[in-house]
Amino acid sequence: MPLMVYINGKFYNKNNAKISIFDHGVLYGDGVFEGIRSYDGLIFKLREHINRLYNSAGLIRLNIPLSKPKLIKDIIRTLKKNKLKNAYIRLAVTRGPGDLGLDPRKCKNGIVFIITDKIKLYPHKFYERGLKIVTARTRRNLPVAIDPRIKSLNYLNNILAKIDAIDAGVEEAIMLTFDGYVAECTGDNIFMVNKNKLITPPSSIGALEGITKDAVIRIARRKEIKFDEEKIRLSDLYSADECFLTGTAAEIIPVVEIDKKKIGTGKPGLVTKLLEEEFHKLTKKDGVRYSI
Repeated sequence: MPLMVYINGKFYNKNNAKISIFDHGVLYGDGVFEGIRSYDGLIFKLREHINRLYNSAGLIRLNIPLSKPKLIKDIIRTLKKNKLKNAYIRLAVTRGPGDLGLDPRKCKNGIVFIITDKIKLYPHKFYERGLKIVTARTRRNLPVAIDPRIKSLNYLNNILAKIDAIDAGVEEAIMLTFDGYVAECTGDNIFMVNKNKLITPPSSIGALEGITKDAVIRIARRKEIKFDEEKIRLSDLYSADECFLTGTAAEIIPVVEIDKKKIGTGKPGLVTKLLEEEFHKLTKKDGVRYSI
């Protein structure tokens, strides 16, 4: 059965799923999106993702032409249409078709599309052995220019940093702020562990307010692991006991080397492993359940 894609209430074979080339999402990256996971018939943290989507849309004054309950129903409809119990869900809202100018008022009708498919961001070996990553040459956008709370379709900043990773022969790259602090990676939030204390950069410096990041923080507090949001320098990461990344697609993945410098023992650490175990337990119970 071919993959079916939802566009504004209708389903299309993926080969026939199209939007206008005059859509400002295509022309200018004017829109917002969410990446969501379902695990064995449970859509993990779905309401949190929906709330973040609406928050992102509000920050760019983009009207989502569906209520939150209707959007949740349509995500479930799309999963059922494709008979998927374990899936990656890409939910996007574009500004809609307009003219060749920037003026968003020219776009009268936004487009909502939902893709449900399978995803494997990193090979399994990296979850067992850990990632080797580098620092990108590309710096993170200034928060006063692009609000990090907006998960927009314009991902060029991240893509340029991803190219830096590819050029270095690794899977991921750390993005620094203009003044040299660690912000996040190209598609994931970053954590470090130092003397049994868990630390991640504050969102205010340019890191996305991650759903998986938030879940990890809640787990840490429940397990009485010391936690704080602090500005992190590269030197702090190099001397950390552990490091790991979090994201919807990545989940929790350990980092064992940064810029060819070994982190801790050079193997995934005990705190990272504990958080991974607890996170996988959470994916079985925290979300919206559906049946095929």
